[in-house]
Amino acid sequence: MFDAVVQQLRDLGCEVLAHDLCAEGFAPGLSADETETVRAAAGSHDPQVALHRSEVATLDAMVFVHPNWWGMPPAVLAGWVQRVLVPGVAYKLGTAQGEPEGLLKAGRALVLNTSDTPADREETEFGDPLDRIWSACVLPYVGVTDVRRVVFRTVTGSSHETRASWLRQARHHAAALLV
Repeated sequence: MFDAVVQQLRDLGCEVLAHDLCAEGFAPGLSADETETVRAAAGSHDPQVALHRSEVATLDAMVFVHPNWWGMPPAVLAGWVQRVLVPGVAYKLGTAQGEPEGLLKAGRALVLNTSDTPADREETEFGDPLDRIWSACVLPYVGVTDVRRVVFRTVTGSSHETRASWLRQARHHAAALLV
C-alpha cells in the first residue's frame, strides 16, 4: 500500500519524501536528551531525527500508512510522532489562548490503516482509538485541519481481488488529497 501511494503521487507530479521507518531502522525510543522540551525544540543529536524534523516542516500534506496495532500505530510510528513532532518543530506552547499552536504548513493528511477488527466491533467495543489518535490528538495539535482516514479490513482471509481493490482505493484517496 505504501509503495502504491508513493508511486501514485509521483505519477501525478508530486515531490514525495517517503520513509519506511522500519526499513530505515528508525529508533522509536526517546533519548534522555529528547525528553527535555528545550532540547527537543532546539534540535536533535540524531541525524535521522533531525532530517525528519526538517522535512516535516516543509510538507504540504502528509500520508501515514500503517496497521492497527492493538488500537495504536506500531511502536516505530508512535516513536516517530514523539521524536519528530516536537515543540518548536510541529507546535508551540505558551500561546495567549493557552492552547497549542500548530506550526506545520501541511493542512491535509491521509491516514490509511489495515485492520483485522470488523468495523462495528472497532466502534462499539473500542471507540475507534486510531481515529481519536490521528483526528483528535496528534494531527490537529500540529496544525493539520483536514484529516482523512480510510481503513481496509479485514486483512486476514482477504482475497487477492480484495487486496487489489484496496490498492486502487489507496491510490484514489492519495490523488484526492491533492485537491
